[in-house]
Amino acid sequence: MAVRRMGRTGLIAAAVSALAVLAGQAGAAPTLLVNAVIHTEDPANPTAGALAWDEAGTLLAVGDAADLARRYPGATTVDASGGAVVPGLIDAHGHVQEEGASLLTADLVGATSKAEILARLKAQAAKLAPGDWLQGRGWDQNRWADKAFPTAADLDAAFPDRPVVLERIDGHALWVNSAALRVAAAKPGAKSLDGAWQPQGGRIMRQGKAATGVLIDNAMDLVAEAMPPRTDAQIRQNYQLAFAEMVSLGLTGTHEPGISLQSFRVLQDMAAKGEVPVRLYTMADGDHEALDWLCAQGGGYTDPTGRVRMRAVKLYMDGALGSRGAKLLRPYSDDAGNSGIYVTNPADYARVVAKAKGCHVQVATHAIGDGGNRTVLDTYAKVLGADTKSDLRWRVEHAQILTLDDIPRFAPLGVIASMQPTHATSDMPWAEKRLGHDRLAGAYAWQRLRQSGARLALGSDFPVEKANPMLGLYAAVTRQDLAGQPPGGWLPDQRLSREEALAGFTRDAAYAGFMEGEVGTLKPGLRADFVILDADPLTVAPRRIADIKPLSTWVDGRKVYEAGK
Repeated sequence: MAVRRMGRTGLIAAAVSALAVLAGQAGAAPTLLVNAVIHTEDPANPTAGALAWDEAGTLLAVGDAADLARRYPGATTVDASGGAVVPGLIDAHGHVQEEGASLLTADLVGATSKAEILARLKAQAAKLAPGDWLQGRGWDQNRWADKAFPTAADLDAAFPDRPVVLERIDGHALWVNSAALRVAAAKPGAKSLDGAWQPQGGRIMRQGKAATGVLIDNAMDLVAEAMPPRTDAQIRQNYQLAFAEMVSLGLTGTHEPGISLQSFRVLQDMAAKGEVPVRLYTMADGDHEALDWLCAQGGGYTDPTGRVRMRAVKLYMDGALGSRGAKLLRPYSDDAGNSGIYVTNPADYARVVAKAKGCHVQVATHAIGDGGNRTVLDTYAKVLGADTKSDLRWRVEHAQILTLDDIPRFAPLGVIASMQPTHATSDMPWAEKRLGHDRLAGAYAWQRLRQSGARLALGSDFPVEKANPMLGLYAAVTRQDLAGQPPGGWLPDQRLSREEALAGFTRDAAYAGFMEGEVGTLKPGLRADFVILDADPLTVAPRRIADIKPLSTWVDGRKVYEAGK
């Protein structure tokens, strides 16, 4: 009777665990990690002093160091030097390729004026060949004195001929110069950017009928499509740079939303050559080709190494709050008459969601405003119908602004809230101006969602925010900036406990990627993915969490990063 109650997943896990233990008893030479404070994320065995794993990287035992030393007398020993050990950290929403690309372009994050941005751009331009496009990312007009959108004219004097394309911090707006606008307008079949028309799902900012140089959401394509496309070699380089950064931060896995088939095929080749040191759960970018391919694979694909997989499609419902593209049910409090943008027509969106359900593909939809989130939930409910027990694990990416009526809808639909704690601490200086006080009740509402029964998978949205997961843990438990402001935290009743926050970056993120039977917890039969930290995030002073550093990062029982090496 007990066996029957376990179900298929439980039987598989038990069988794997039993085989792992037998392998250890049969005399295989495992590796033993000792002298550690281990937080396993396994509710049945939350803390331990040692780990043992086999040559294939499967955990054999998790428990007391003396007991494991007796069980595995010939083991190779790894001394954690008293460090804290947690399961490999998983960012449930990180743009890996774009993180690498951002390291090769002008970094505009934190700039407090246009003059500072121009200085950074001139330094970057000095590294480029004549005729190369000058690219940068990270500008945020909310940090400037006038808080107004910039214009092409702000760039033209310094760069009259070289096209300049600068991505806003949230990735939902471009600031370009007149040279870039001219290239876009000269593209065969291009429609004039001047006039009164607006692209579906986007906005060209204008002064009178003239484009000012800021393009929001789908309007960005007008310039982006005129730029030279990335080559396979550039994609590979971007991933290599990002992987090196990820492992140095203790990230053993990331869910990468919205990649092209070209990028996925580069990843497949990299994995085959042993060039992928982490686990990537990728999402198709939502175009017909990518979703058709995913459906042809039976709804999912995992490469032979297990490091690269695709089982989801990333869709967009609205824009971002900072650029006033997030779709709200009522107009913005600081922009009368503007209630945001549907990046995807709701009827078209519903057709793609229905297609994904037919292929058993996970749907992950970007939705930030309360109007965008409601449309997503309404669509999910209609397409799923009574079929809410099919374990599709559909997701809402960001789920930043919700009505109190919509929060309880997540759990009954089986919808995961994929959220980014540092978005709250980045947005808190100006979010109330955008929304007004009353809408804050459902803003960045981590605890309300969790207490309603929804599962939270946590991430950073890098490179929109820093990739460091310790900053995410700190923001989740304090809702403060690094200066400790505001005292007590912003909307402090929505703070997470340390245990809840760590679960969001480990076992709950693993669940959101259908990987809970492999990673996310440290228990026999799962993979030996873990991080040794220089301090314990569950016990140090709250501000100290943000400063914790990995001593080493391990994937499949092999060290992929060591501090100072």
